[in-house]
Amino acid sequence: MSDQSWQADSSGLKQIIDLLKESQNPDSTVQQNVQIKLEQLSQYPDFNNYLIYVLTKLGGDADEPTRSLSGLILKNNVKAHFHLFPATVKTFIKQECLSCIGDSSPLIRATIGILITTIVSKEGILSWPEILPQLSQLLDSPTITVCEGAFGALQKICEDSADDLDSDDANQPLNYLIPKFIKFFKHENSKIRSYSLQCVNHFIVSRNQALMLNIDGFLEGLFALATDEDTEVRRHICRSLVMLLDIRADRLLPHIGNIVEFMMLRTQDQDELVALEACEFWLTLSEQPICKDVLSPYLHRLIPILVNGMKYSELDIILLRADVDDEDDQNHPDREEDIKPRFHKARSHSLSGSHNHQSAGGGDNVSDDDEDTYDCDSNANDDDALCDWNLRKCSAASLDVISNVFCDDFLPVLLPLVNEKLFNSNWIEKESGILVLGAIAEGCMNGMLPHLAQLIPFLIECLSDKKALVRSITCWTLSRYAHWVVQQPHEKYLQLLMTELLKRVLDGNKRVQEAACSAFATLEEEACQELVPYLGFILQSLVFAFSKYQHRNLLILYDAIGTLADSVGHHLNKPEYIELIMPPLIAKWNALKNEDRDLFPLLECLSSIATALHSGFVPYAEPVFQRCVTLVKDTLQAGALHEQHPEIHDLP
Repeated sequence: MSDQSWQADSSGLKQIIDLLKESQNPDSTVQQNVQIKLEQLSQYPDFNNYLIYVLTKLGGDADEPTRSLSGLILKNNVKAHFHLFPATVKTFIKQECLSCIGDSSPLIRATIGILITTIVSKEGILSWPEILPQLSQLLDSPTITVCEGAFGALQKICEDSADDLDSDDANQPLNYLIPKFIKFFKHENSKIRSYSLQCVNHFIVSRNQALMLNIDGFLEGLFALATDEDTEVRRHICRSLVMLLDIRADRLLPHIGNIVEFMMLRTQDQDELVALEACEFWLTLSEQPICKDVLSPYLHRLIPILVNGMKYSELDIILLRADVDDEDDQNHPDREEDIKPRFHKARSHSLSGSHNHQSAGGGDNVSDDDEDTYDCDSNANDDDALCDWNLRKCSAASLDVISNVFCDDFLPVLLPLVNEKLFNSNWIEKESGILVLGAIAEGCMNGMLPHLAQLIPFLIECLSDKKALVRSITCWTLSRYAHWVVQQPHEKYLQLLMTELLKRVLDGNKRVQEAACSAFATLEEEACQELVPYLGFILQSLVFAFSKYQHRNLLILYDAIGTLADSVGHHLNKPEYIELIMPPLIAKWNALKNEDRDLFPLLECLSSIATALHSGFVPYAEPVFQRCVTLVKDTLQAGALHEQHPEIHDLP
C-alpha cells in the first residue's frame, strides 16, 4: 500500500466517525467502552490513515469537534509510537497535514499545527527536512487561512523545538526564518502579527545568533507596533521588551525613556493579561544596575500605577465570592484537589529568612522570591485560578522590589496614597492599602519607623474587620513588621498582637485561619524565647485549632507548632505543656496511614517537638521511631520495585 493509493473504506470510515462522536458523551461507562474500541482499532496498520482522513478530508461530513478529536487522538498515537508507524503511513500523514493547513476552520488549523509539531518533536527536524522550507513558503500565500495555518504550526515548532532550530545539524534554519518573521510584524492581519512576534520571542532568552544579527530590525519592528490596537500584539510586545531588558539591556538604553512611558501605559491596559506582561517589566528592571537612574524621573507616576494594580479585580471578587460575603466556612470540608503537593523545605517565615532582596546592583535575583511571596495572595491559598500569577500579585511584588531600590525615597509619594486607601469606606481600597504597607515593609522600614507607633495599633484593629479578606491580608502585613514589634516593650504591642492573631487563628473563615497561622509562625521566629511567658495561652489556642481546622489548614498548623518548638526550645519541656500538645499530635499520627503524604509535615513538626522536649519525648519515642524505620523500609522497597517494573509500580 502506498500513501498515494490508499483509499478509505466507507464502512470503516463510518465506524470511526460514529466512535468519535460517541466519545464526546460525558458518561464514564461510554467513555471506557470507546477507549477499549479505540485500542482495538489501533492494532490495524491503517487506523491512523483514517484518523488523518477524518481530520483533513471530511469538511462537510463531520462536525469540527469530531474532526479535531480525530486529530488529537492521532497526535497521541504519534507521541506514543510514531516510530512503529509504517513509512507509507508517516508520509501520508505529513502530506495531508501540509495540504490542509489552510483549512477554513481555526480549530482544524490549530489541530493540524499541533499534529505537525508533535511529529517534529518526536522525530526531530532532520526527519522531516522539507517541513520548515515548505511552511516558510506557505507564509507568502495570498490566502490568509493558509498563512495563518502555516504561522500557527511554525509558532508551535518554535516553542517545542527551539533548541533543534538553533543547531548546526539542521543547517541553521533560523538564519532565514528570523528575518522573515520580523517582516511580518507589518502584516495587515493582527493574528499574523501576533504569530510573528511569538515566533521571535522564543529565541530572545537563548540569545540566538540569528536574532542578535537582526536585533536592529527586531527593535525597529517592535517600536513600530507600539500603537497597535490588538491586545494579543500588545501583550507579545511587552513580553519581548521584558526579555530584552533581561538579556540585552544595553540595546534598550538609547530608547529607555520611551520604553518606560510605554510600559507605564500598558501596565494600566484594560486587558489584564497585557497589563500583567507590562508589569513584569518593573520586576526585571529592579534587577538591573540602571534601575535607580532610569526610574527616578518617573517614580511619582509609577508608584500610583502599581498601587492601583494591587486592588482585587472583578474576576478576583467573583472567584473569592465566599470570602467577599464573609462566609463562615470552617465546617466545609476541603476538596482533595485543594490540597497541594507538599515538599520538604527549610522552615522560615521571617523577613530575614524568606526574603533576601538586595537593591539593584546588589547581585541577587529577586524575581523567584517575590513570586513566591505574593503567590496565592501572600500565603493564603485560593481557588486554582486565583493562585495564578496575576496583576495584583505582580504589582505588589514590583512595589516590593522597587522599594528596596529607592528605600525611604519612596515614601513621600507613597504615604499619601496609602493613607487615603486605609480610611476609604470601600473595603477593596482599604484592603489594597494594607497590602501596600506589607509590600514596602522591607525596603522602607527605616522611613516607616516614625509611623509604626500609630500604624501597628491600627492594623491590630483591622484584624477584627468585618471583611474576611481584610482580616487575612492584615495578618500578613503585620507579620512583615513582626521584627519591630518584638523589639518594643511587650505590653505596648506584642501581647495585644499575639492575642488578636490567636483569635484569628481560630477565625470562622478558612482563609483567615491560614493567614493568621502563617503570620503567627513568623511572629514565633522573630520573638523566639520572648514567647516563653505566654506558652500556656499560645498552646491552648493552637491545640483548640485542631478541632476547628479542615485538612489544608491542619498542614499550616503543624508548621506553626513546629516553629514554636524551634523558637522556645527546652522551655516547652514541662508536663502541663506536653499534656496539651502531644495528645492531638499523636492522635493525628495514629490516624494517618503510612502512604498518606500528610505524614511529612507531621513528621517535620514532631521532629521539632522531639528536639525541644528532650527527655519529655521519651514516652513517644519508640513507636514514632519504629514507624519511621518502617516508612524508610517501605519506601526503599517501593523504589526497588519501580526500578524493576516501572510500568507496574509507581515511583514512591
